[in-house]
Amino acid sequence: MARPIVHDQHVQQRLLEVTAELVDREGPARVTLRDVAAAADTSTSAIYSLFGGKSQLLTAAVDDGFRSFGESQQDAAKDGLLGLGRAYRVWALEHPALYRLMFSGALAAYVDCSPTPEVASASMLPLVEAVVAAQRAGRIRSDDPPLIAMAIWGQVHGLVSLELARMNEPETDWAGIYDASLEAVARAWAP
Repeated sequence: MARPIVHDQHVQQRLLEVTAELVDREGPARVTLRDVAAAADTSTSAIYSLFGGKSQLLTAAVDDGFRSFGESQQDAAKDGLLGLGRAYRVWALEHPALYRLMFSGALAAYVDCSPTPEVASASMLPLVEAVVAAQRAGRIRSDDPPLIAMAIWGQVHGLVSLELARMNEPETDWAGIYDASLEAVARAWAP
């Protein structure tokens, strides 16, 4: 008697990782479920049973990226705004395919796929909370916390995106540029 195929969390996580890598490399239009299944060493039936179809798999991959990113931000929150900024870059450099999948907009242009709003918002909550804590400590102006958080996010996101796109000479000191930018951001929002 044949044993039923079990699609466990390991298979699910591998499918999410492979999806991000393939979409990053090939683009969403060129990636098929058969490609994903083969690269994850499983079957398309695993994708259908775990996710439902391509659109749901792509959404799950984006949400997985935001969850992972949010966890890294939560872990760094104890180190304040500077810690969050540094953790942002570290996470992006360790997960470049997920980072591009989450923020490139390529999926939304191809299929009805966008992150689950609650998942994406939760990933940025540590930044807003750090802004509020810095305001209470008198280190940041008392402007609207979400506005300040978005401005800070734009700065770090822009630099990380440039670094991942290799927009400069190979010997560019991105870590130095990034730290200088974090210091400039802190000065810009000082009371």
